[in-house]
Amino acid sequence: MNSMVDARARSAFHRLTPDLVLDLVEKALGIRCTNLCRPLASYINRVYELEAEDGSGLVVKFYRPGRWSRDALANEHDFLLELAGREIPVIAPMLQAEGSSLGEHQGTCFAVFPKCGGRSWDEYNEEQWLEIGRLLGRVHAVGAARIPEGRIVMAPDRSTRQQADYLLAGKFIPPELAPQFADLTTELIAAISPLFAGVEMISIHGDCHFSNLIYRPGESFYLIDFDDMALGPPVQDFWMLLPGYREESGAEIELFLEGYETFRDFDRRTLRLIEPLRAMRYIHYMAWCAYQVAEEGLSRVVPDFGTRDYWQRELRDLGEQLARIKAAPEPQGNWR
Repeated sequence: MNSMVDARARSAFHRLTPDLVLDLVEKALGIRCTNLCRPLASYINRVYELEAEDGSGLVVKFYRPGRWSRDALANEHDFLLELAGREIPVIAPMLQAEGSSLGEHQGTCFAVFPKCGGRSWDEYNEEQWLEIGRLLGRVHAVGAARIPEGRIVMAPDRSTRQQADYLLAGKFIPPELAPQFADLTTELIAAISPLFAGVEMISIHGDCHFSNLIYRPGESFYLIDFDDMALGPPVQDFWMLLPGYREESGAEIELFLEGYETFRDFDRRTLRLIEPLRAMRYIHYMAWCAYQVAEEGLSRVVPDFGTRDYWQRELRDLGEQLARIKAAPEPQGNWR
């Protein structure tokens, strides 16, 4: 048997059962649960929906060992608890019996959250853009005072370089295409790194796309799933919400910034990072899929990951994005 499979078989993370999940949560919170233990979609962690005996819904997340240190997870929780304490709409972890929000079972950390229903939107009206701007402005006002421990630094010469090196060292790319990938990523990093010089870096959500914003009627948008919390430029937390490329999204950007600047100034010069961040996201996503393959033997989100067709497609898209970045005119007027 493969040694990696052996290691998985021995890991508590890979041996979670409904009975064990229920037992751990009951002991952690000092409550009784019903028999409900429903797995929820998660490509990295193990996440389950539970129900307390009083009928309240719970969500327990078991963090994949080796991805984040316990200190990094605790830092994420501290951020969430501070945001919730300031009445900013996020879903913070519940405190467990020993006073911490982070439990542990045989080396696997876990947290319990109150279930918070809602719906996602993939197209926002003007008032919603203003509201999302206000929400992220409040989040970043707190994040600006925090330096996260053990989290990635979202900069091309840091996180992107590390991810590209991981893909090359792990031999996830067909040998005949690896030199093209190495040349393309090296050219990209060299081209965009100067744009990040002197840019403010704060604690950010890191993965703020429409699925991580849920709307609760009569309340507001909630920002959920801080699993990819990072140290990065504030602009990272809204470009993925835009309906298109930067030059196609001027109206949405202006509405967002109007709401954002109610609570915090925004350096408009950093809008030029949107397309570089998009290119960095391509590489981040490749590395994320590779991590799944290394851990589980396949990528459930991209079934053809690693094939020649996959890499030819990704290299073409990355090359086109690099060309777009190089061809972009210098921003004028309000874009500065």
